[in-house]
Amino acid sequence: MNPQELVEKLNILKPRLTGFEQPLENRIYLHCESENCFEINKFLFQDIGSRFVIATAIDCEQYFEILYHYSYDQTGCVINLKCFIRDHERPQVESITPLVPGAEWIEREMHDLEGIDFKNHPCLERLILADDWPEGEYPMRKDWNNEKEI
Repeated sequence: MNPQELVEKLNILKPRLTGFEQPLENRIYLHCESENCFEINKFLFQDIGSRFVIATAIDCEQYFEILYHYSYDQTGCVINLKCFIRDHERPQVESITPLVPGAEWIEREMHDLEGIDFKNHPCLERLILADDWPEGEYPMRKDWNNEKEI
């Protein structure tokens, strides 16, 4: 599948997207709300056959963003899915680990550091923070007070 055919295939996602950009032939940005995140990841991984690279989370103060990075190796195209989690007090999104086993540890890391709950994750245990780290303290959140004694 060439880059044009890839974009045509991705057009099926448009009803579930809040944004679609292609600034370069080999770079595609998709935006969605958290309730559509799992299905879009499933489409990218299973239907398109792109390779999961990594995911990252960002606290934007009013909401969270999770960026899922995929590579479509046949064309060298990179597809970035930006998922918005609007509930900042109780951030949650469906885990992609049952679909993409390689996402297990990065979801655990985002849970540890940002406090994002990954629903249906098979083992959402601590990965990075010490076992005695206080519950509800997330060091990568913008409102975290790093001067507090822990």
